[in-house]
Amino acid sequence: MSLPPLVEPAAELTVDEVRRYSRHLIIPDVGMDGQKRLKNAKVLAVGAGGLGSPALMYLAAAGVGTLGIVEFDEVDESNLQRQIIHSQADIGRSKAESARDSVLGINPYVNVVLHEERLEAENVMDIFSQYDLIVDGTDNFATRYLVNDACVLLNKPYVWGSIYRFDGQASVFWSEHGPCYRCLYPEPPPPGMVPSCAEGGVLGVLCASIGSIQVTEAIKVLAGVGEPLVGRLMIYDALEMQYRQVKVRKDPDCAVCGPNATVTELIDYEAFCGVVSEEAQEAAMGSTITPKQLKEWIDADEKIEIIDVREPNEYEIVSIPGAKLIPKNEFLMGTALESLPQDKRIVLHCKTGVRSAEVLAVLKAAGFADAVHVGGGVIGWVNQIEPEKPIY
Repeated sequence: MSLPPLVEPAAELTVDEVRRYSRHLIIPDVGMDGQKRLKNAKVLAVGAGGLGSPALMYLAAAGVGTLGIVEFDEVDESNLQRQIIHSQADIGRSKAESARDSVLGINPYVNVVLHEERLEAENVMDIFSQYDLIVDGTDNFATRYLVNDACVLLNKPYVWGSIYRFDGQASVFWSEHGPCYRCLYPEPPPPGMVPSCAEGGVLGVLCASIGSIQVTEAIKVLAGVGEPLVGRLMIYDALEMQYRQVKVRKDPDCAVCGPNATVTELIDYEAFCGVVSEEAQEAAMGSTITPKQLKEWIDADEKIEIIDVREPNEYEIVSIPGAKLIPKNEFLMGTALESLPQDKRIVLHCKTGVRSAEVLAVLKAAGFADAVHVGGGVIGWVNQIEPEKPIY
């Protein structure tokens, strides 16, 4: 559907701005009026990571007058495979500051506002209220539902994107004119069911594909041109090089944007989405050891069987000495249980401890009462025991 422009045009463009944006100005659907609207717009990017990187760079290049950046993390070497707004020299720096410097290097006429804090229910309403439109590039479900609910309550449009391995999705959620994120996904997936990019990986260039769609949609909404992805979900398969669309209808029973909404204020989103299941939390209580404890058991030649529940490609990157690879899925399917020794204590680990906690619950239910898992996983092991090994 066509929508009216979101923002009013600025009073004028300077001579330098006319020169800079000339390729926009000669597009009839954009022109001086559309460019002035972009100049007058205030857009907030939630995250300066995989999707936030191309989004911020192209929003800046397009001439969006004010860009806000919500980001609390620091640049890590593993970010550079896809987060192109940062460089080698930025490792260890604040991502927000690194992104700001890149944005100003692209367009010094942009006003950049930094929010160097974790986005939470306590601050989201105040931060979002300062902007016309939100671009969501987060990679966890708790923040996605937080962004959605805050935008609905504030009646703000936001452009959503998601990436995983070779697949991407994008849409525009605006409850005044169409569905919200909860209309598409009323409930988060069960804890541990959908791996994060940190666990499952992502093709670096996929960020550019989905991030550029997000910026295209942001420009269309701000300037009032074309038909934004309101009520439509764009799905991209990079392996097949195929785009397809799915219609998304407003859910009359939606908990946050429906006529009988039950979510009328922000909730505890970590609890709503869950990091790990209740069963995993219960199993891990009193059955979690540190990497240093594991090292002591190995050195003391304790009767233990170390099981790595990650995927084979992760195991190839780095592993704990003596660990046997049995992926999590084999435990969930029940095929791995019969191969476990009965005369040794089972010690599980994964990358950070989330997946191993889920498997631990399976083992406890199957009668392996003394099984434990390693808190912090192989990342904790490398950091504390073998720092010369790589992490990912």
